[in-house]
Amino acid sequence: MVLKKIRLGNYITPCEDKNDEEKLNLDSVKGISNQKFFIETKANMNNVSLNSYKIVKRGQFSFNPNTARMGDKICIAYNNTEKDILVSAIYPVFEIKDKTKLSPEYLMMFFMRNEFDRYVRFHSWGSAREVFNWNDICDIEIDLPDLSIQQKFVNIYLSILANQKSYEYGLNDLKLVCDAYIENLMHKIPCESIGPFIERCDIRNGKNGIKKVMGVSTSKEFREPTSKVNRNELTNYKVVKPRQISFVQTTHNEKVFAYAFNDTGKNIVVTSVNEVFYTKEDKLLPEYLSMFFNRTEFDRYARFHSWGSAREIFTWQDLIKVEIPIANMTIQESIVNIYKVYKQRKKINEQLKIQLKDICSILIKGSIQEAKAS
Repeated sequence: MVLKKIRLGNYITPCEDKNDEEKLNLDSVKGISNQKFFIETKANMNNVSLNSYKIVKRGQFSFNPNTARMGDKICIAYNNTEKDILVSAIYPVFEIKDKTKLSPEYLMMFFMRNEFDRYVRFHSWGSAREVFNWNDICDIEIDLPDLSIQQKFVNIYLSILANQKSYEYGLNDLKLVCDAYIENLMHKIPCESIGPFIERCDIRNGKNGIKKVMGVSTSKEFREPTSKVNRNELTNYKVVKPRQISFVQTTHNEKVFAYAFNDTGKNIVVTSVNEVFYTKEDKLLPEYLSMFFNRTEFDRYARFHSWGSAREIFTWQDLIKVEIPIANMTIQESIVNIYKVYKQRKKINEQLKIQLKDICSILIKGSIQEAKAS
């Protein structure tokens, strides 16, 4: 029989390898994104013991059981790298019992689909927070084709994934060029505080104003808000016009300088606690300034200069003291042109990742149809 309905729990087994001897260090600690990839963690790891962290070996899966604030998606990922990974002790880790019956890549394709995200949200439960736990994963039913059919469609997926990864590697190289250019300028041009070159804005939305509400992400971009927003109560929100910048003052949760540059060509609104400003473009291009904000060195600077007891903040007064090399406009425009190419390709790469999810739905459906026809 080339197609059968299975209960996933009969094909997977939990893994409980702990990092109790601290075999893996801080560099191995990862988070899981709602795009279903292992990512660098934003958690504060200062003085944190890694003994209780779980090891995710090559060929194993891990997921965050908390689904309440993940953008209606489950954060689940498959370790297809050559290195072991550390994840939080609350994250279940599992592997496939028999890879001659279920391909791990095929299972990851199943997880990547939007249909699976909707299934998880519908079956999440809880009052203080919604969760989708190990037992819920085990109870999933799958229409499973024979391994030969699984592998046929996995090969298609892997070839597309390889193209996306190749594009991403080139993207990283382009970012290195931008960072190296900035680093070189900092050694050649005297640094000046940016205060004289930026202007603070505080334009409120008012009644019947803009409905396009955006948040500011730790990836330094505008994004759809993760919390629910009453779009009928936006009077006090701040307007961010095209080519203006908004930033989050708090840094103790974000662990980075969270900011975003409005390059959409349209007005948007952000929460009133955010700061909004623009640059005097005859002296300082906003893209040029953004390149400094994007550097991990600036995240460390913002964290070091944050202050407060109940929460740590990096305020407008702290921002205007920041010093950077104010290069002449010709130099700024030349490096900004490279930066714009990087941003455009980054957007394309994100679109490729989204398309991968759509392709997974098509491939899973195709494999089932082929199995039924056999």
